[in-house]
Amino acid sequence: MNGECVTTTTGSAEETIALGRRVGRALRSGDVVALVGRLGSGKTWFAKGLALGLGVPDGVVVTSPSFALVNEYEGRVPFYHMDAYRLESKDAFVAAGLEEFFYEDGVVAMEWADLFPEMLPEHRIEVRLEVVDETTRRMFLTGRSNRAAEIIRALSMEEEGRSKEWR
Repeated sequence: MNGECVTTTTGSAEETIALGRRVGRALRSGDVVALVGRLGSGKTWFAKGLALGLGVPDGVVVTSPSFALVNEYEGRVPFYHMDAYRLESKDAFVAAGLEEFFYEDGVVAMEWADLFPEMLPEHRIEVRLEVVDETTRRMFLTGRSNRAAEIIRALSMEEEGRSKEWR
């Protein structure tokens, strides 16, 4: 399935977090979010929003797991925040045990997901972030399964009710 796709723009880290929070509220155990974008594009800000939407307490610090590879957080379901940036090969991905998290009871968000697309489950939401300027980010959210597409459609309708940001 090609999937449902919507595009939006955020004007600050706070807006990126807020969008991530709205996505996080719609997620349930077994969902996967693939975060794609260059350094500084806002992947970690979006993941912070996902954590909030998943019920991770506001005071918990959500950081990029660049060196740890995966950070685990407790919310209404477990949240596994992964980062593939430092992995050099598919074998390193497998050796790190990251693919096992796709089958855990929880939600996975993986930064640098484009480095290992073949390792990702088909049932995912892909969030591609582009830098427009110092604070503005353009995001393309794509549902890669029926469930993911439903989430994207619902978010699109929610946003249309708030503003005309979605195009």
